[in-house]
Amino acid sequence: MADPRVDYDGWHARVAGADALDTPWHRLVQESLSIPRDLDGQRVLEIACGRGDFASWCAARSRPARFLAADFSMTAVRLARARVLTSAENGRVSFAQGDVQALALPDNSMDTVICCETIEHVPDPRGAVRELARVLRPGGRLFLTTPNYLGPMGAYRGYMRLTGRRFTEEGQPINQFLLAPLVRRWVSAAGLRIVRAVTSGLYLPFPGRPPLLLIDRSRWLGPFGLHALTVADKPRRAEAAAEQRRQAASR
Repeated sequence: MADPRVDYDGWHARVAGADALDTPWHRLVQESLSIPRDLDGQRVLEIACGRGDFASWCAARSRPARFLAADFSMTAVRLARARVLTSAENGRVSFAQGDVQALALPDNSMDTVICCETIEHVPDPRGAVRELARVLRPGGRLFLTTPNYLGPMGAYRGYMRLTGRRFTEEGQPINQFLLAPLVRRWVSAAGLRIVRAVTSGLYLPFPGRPPLLLIDRSRWLGPFGLHALTVADKPRRAEAAAEQRRQAASR
């Protein structure tokens, strides 16, 4: 049986030179982050930090109390450390190996949690969402991006399966079929309150070629955009109790 850690070490080594910051999902998070609220003086976790590009971007614009960038792949961690050591953000970010399905952090220990395009590449994406919620402190915010296959790219995945071909996202070893509404149900079930949900990117797939971007943003894109951002906060105890009473009264 293949070892996912070995597979992802190899994948990160192959894509080490690719641009990992100017992406649709990072743009969605950049637009939604409030730097004073979410970063300055905060304990921040970016899980699945890749080669460190987004951690470096955040650290260059803020003064977090702690910024922990972690990745399942030790190759990614080494590449990220090397990048930050040669940048102005050296000393503002610490790196570690970590699994989003089993974070080595105490409950309620992080003020801000950032997780971009990650849970679709693990065996238990719903368990990963529970872990993200567990380490988030009451009052803290989660920024979670995932692909949303409720559109043409999802239909294309179905077509590939019917024709006996395997679909991958940029050659990644694990590629779960996720829908934004399902992911948001998982987020709510984990005890978080969704405060923003947005999608972007409607694509037309072509076999053997990169998909063609038809629409980047529009009001009607709604549930069909490929790139989905969910921003959620963790209610404080009094707020959570009030919400439970409200739900009980409405039954």
